[in-house]
Amino acid sequence: MDAVLERSRVLKQALIEFVLEAEGELAEALERYIAAGSRSSNNRYDASFEQNLLIDSFLTEGKVGDNTVLDLFLASQPDLPETDRTLVSNWQRSFIGLFAVTEILSDGFELMNWFTAKHYTVKPNDPITLEEMARFKIGEILLSRIAPVTDIYWMFSGPCKPMGNLGKPKLAVAIGNFKENHNNALYSDAPDLLEQAWQSVEQYHQNFVEFFGSDQVTLPGYQLNKKMTDLQEIITKRHLEAAGIDNSKSLAEIAKEAGVTEEEIAAMAAEAGDDSKLVSQIFQGNSTTKMVMPKVDLPDTLKKAEQVTVFTHPRWGQTLLPTYTKFQTILESEDWQDNQEVEKLVRKYLEDSAINAFIWKRLAQQYPTQLEKALQIVLKRPEFRLENDFNALMKEFNKSLEPELPEIASVPLHLHNLFQEALGEVNKSKSKGKSKKPAGKGFR
Repeated sequence: MDAVLERSRVLKQALIEFVLEAEGELAEALERYIAAGSRSSNNRYDASFEQNLLIDSFLTEGKVGDNTVLDLFLASQPDLPETDRTLVSNWQRSFIGLFAVTEILSDGFELMNWFTAKHYTVKPNDPITLEEMARFKIGEILLSRIAPVTDIYWMFSGPCKPMGNLGKPKLAVAIGNFKENHNNALYSDAPDLLEQAWQSVEQYHQNFVEFFGSDQVTLPGYQLNKKMTDLQEIITKRHLEAAGIDNSKSLAEIAKEAGVTEEEIAAMAAEAGDDSKLVSQIFQGNSTTKMVMPKVDLPDTLKKAEQVTVFTHPRWGQTLLPTYTKFQTILESEDWQDNQEVEKLVRKYLEDSAINAFIWKRLAQQYPTQLEKALQIVLKRPEFRLENDFNALMKEFNKSLEPELPEIASVPLHLHNLFQEALGEVNKSKSKGKSKKPAGKGFR
């Protein structure tokens, strides 16, 4: 182990002790951070792993007032040389990722962050951990935080969860779980991709409003599905025109002119079924990492629904609800308080993670008096006031008050390809086992 890595181990241990032995505001900030980050018992990692992961995150992401934890630690160590201070300060670039082992080194590993396809040389900072990691194989998936040590390599930071060498369907599920549990860390090491993803949400919202004339539309499910397909065709045409691509040209000609391979385009062709539509996904954005707009395809339950209300927002993204008109009708009726469906709908909208704070804000805007009264009755809180208690209610039911990157956001091409290939394998497996047993729940 080189001297810098050894020094990183010593400094990291000193930082951990500084935080865990602290009292007062720092200790309280840590307690709040862990409480806010802990998930329910039905949706959590091993309890010990989760707590250690949160503590490690707090070391580099936590704040006490206007000061970061790293700032407080450095202030408590006035005699540290400048090299050490720079080393510790750089840990603010630490991040959590879902990594694949691409190469095994004598003192560490070459890893690829699955979300950004960026590669890192990562080393354990003590011999015991290196020995424990000796069983890792090429292709092993690791859930871990990493922290920079030098300009050349990083170190593992906090606990590391090996997940095995996953096939494409299980890897896609693991990526989906990571997105759900660490949505704010999807592109930590690629802010340009994050910016493109957010821009794609805003652009989709603009296209939707221009097409439908509103950011809230209610239609029968089958009709909405057809309209959404029409919208995607219009978006595709605009992307092609913006990219200067001629629909009449062959796939080979388009690939040659754009400086990409036919394989990049053909990788999605089978799923999309139309080369010209597919091209728009390939050429979205001008960065070297190509972003792909996900296909909007209503599930069968929504296609068959009598009414589906769809909302779009430039930050919250898109939400599809088959019960919104029912909720509206009840709240608009004179005797709504006698309707037994009120409690079911209120509790569903509170407990369903897919129904975000934006939907609740829209309900509060449209039906402030009725909604406030309904919440008072259902929650048995006669003193509840929307104006004063709304934010606390959202937090109580784990609904973020700030938008998280939504499903409608574009994703890097390599992730899109993985999802499509995994879906193909799942569907193939379902077809083989269809006569034996009901198909299991896949992923979207």
